[in-house]
Amino acid sequence: FYSLMNETRDIRVNIVNDIFSGRAIRPEAITRLKNALSGLEDIPEKNGRAVLLLDNDKTIETELTYETRELKKDIYYLENGEERFLGYLEKLHPGFPEAVESVTRKLKGIQFNNFITDRDGTINNYCGRYRSSVQSVWNSVFLTRFAGNRASNSVIITSAPLSNPGILDVSVNPEKTFIYAASKAREYVDLNGTRHTYPISKAQQDKINELNRELTLLLARPEHEKYSLIGSGFQLKFGQTTIARQDISGSIPAGESRAFQELIENIVHKIDPEKIFFRTEDTGYDIEIILTVENSADNSSKDFDKGDGISFLDSELNLRLGRGPNLISGDTSSDLCMIEHSMSATADTLVLFVAKDKSLEKKIIDICPDSHLVKEPDILVAILNNLSMKG
Repeated sequence: FYSLMNETRDIRVNIVNDIFSGRAIRPEAITRLKNALSGLEDIPEKNGRAVLLLDNDKTIETELTYETRELKKDIYYLENGEERFLGYLEKLHPGFPEAVESVTRKLKGIQFNNFITDRDGTINNYCGRYRSSVQSVWNSVFLTRFAGNRASNSVIITSAPLSNPGILDVSVNPEKTFIYAASKAREYVDLNGTRHTYPISKAQQDKINELNRELTLLLARPEHEKYSLIGSGFQLKFGQTTIARQDISGSIPAGESRAFQELIENIVHKIDPEKIFFRTEDTGYDIEIILTVENSADNSSKDFDKGDGISFLDSELNLRLGRGPNLISGDTSSDLCMIEHSMSATADTLVLFVAKDKSLEKKIIDICPDSHLVKEPDILVAILNNLSMKG
């Protein structure tokens, strides 16, 4: 399954490069995407879910909604053209044309200094497994247009690692288009493809190395290996480790997931009983174990967040956040710190967020009055595409 999805990434990279080089799309490339879709649809199902083999004896039942839906979108986009494809999106999302036109009208003509965005749930639909959340062709084309036409600097900032697997393994954008900032921007790849990292002390690195060794041994046990394959999997980030205990399909029974969480918490407590080095967050799907940084306000320890990451990128890359205008995009409360950091640098900050509940909407508008909220990543990406083509 993962090998098949990796193949779709290679196909999509070539298609996107052909599009931006002005070359005709090769029919065999579309055929290969269709074959990949057929391969996914041929996977046996049980209770409406695909049954994937972990080995000869063990299976896991999961949904492949993202993988199949994005392949269908790409095939339709490539075979029918952009205008008809937008009609296809209208059928998927009620209120699509009204939302796109309304926000486009409010933001049109603005040349942004910085476009800083989260990935999953913001400019990319959520997927049950990070390793297979391969970006679609149409998504890349729309985003690349905006980055090229409407932003001096375009940064994708994610909690995922850079690679193995990470954001570089699931993105298909052309080179030198986006700065990829991973591990909440504790590591990033610049436009020349060079990796840079946030400074970590030897004591901190020793602790996280010890943690990762313990977790690797835990996941080597047959009864626990599945946690490295579902959802976010086992991600060794820079300055942070993530391990899935559940996925959006609910593949793991609740009691079993909770018991696994307790095992992780016990390991963290054994390594850092005084809670000096780590902060742990449970999202309900993932357990995030994060190296702390100093809180400048009172010299205490705090989680490293995306606001800290933006500050690091600004100092490293001379983004000139204080100059504005900056466009900030996200979809969860953990992305609010990006808005706060930009607002602290300049009032010339605009927000385009995917927000599906009233409490998040209020928090966003309270921080930045010039906020524009939509319900789906596809709507947000279509708006960016619209902005790239309008004066």
